[in-house]
Amino acid sequence: MEESADSPEEGQTGQQPARGLRFTDDLIATLPVGLWDGYTEVIESEQDAERAVKHLSKERVLGFDTETRPSHTRGITYLPSILQLAGAEKIFIFRLDECGGVPVMFPLLCDPRKAKVGVAVRDDVRHLQERAPFDAPGFIDVSDFTKRAGVINTGLRALAAIYLGLQMKKSKSVQCSHWELPFAVNSKNKKDAEFARKQIIYAANDAWFSRELFLKLEKDGIIPRFE
Repeated sequence: MEESADSPEEGQTGQQPARGLRFTDDLIATLPVGLWDGYTEVIESEQDAERAVKHLSKERVLGFDTETRPSHTRGITYLPSILQLAGAEKIFIFRLDECGGVPVMFPLLCDPRKAKVGVAVRDDVRHLQERAPFDAPGFIDVSDFTKRAGVINTGLRALAAIYLGLQMKKSKSVQCSHWELPFAVNSKNKKDAEFARKQIIYAANDAWFSRELFLKLEKDGIIPRFE
């Protein structure tokens, strides 16, 4: 997911923000770093995808995000290569070209009883639908609600700082990497292997922060409880 270009003025983090609040990058940098440290699995086969979907079907709320190969040529765009879904205890990173594609996730993506939550989700959903058309009930963009609460920032990093009081590390080199390629975690080249681990952490963090942010806003009454 690409972050909104919002440079989050100073305020109190993790609390109900004042209307018109913005956060600066300098302020965000003073916050403790948030990092998902639980179970993460990269899904690269249809069988594993079906198992992951079955596990996630028990969840009420799923953190949602995608990653896409960057384009450096005007007029050329690419569709998502990665779909991340975060539950309470596990995060799954689906490599769409290897795991059976978007249709394998239809039981979750098309289920109105499952909240799929994140920031800028409409574009992500539209791009997934270009890979395989599907109805998309239950998708919630948390920034729709924070804007109504008077928060100017709309990016996930800024919203995580404002509402969770956590710093979300965002590496531009990882964000703009070639997500369509396999993660080289077993490469003999130490730099390649380390970069692949950073990709997996980045992808998992996006989905985790999305879920945590939604749950905090739901608890605070900024987002109506999803049932």
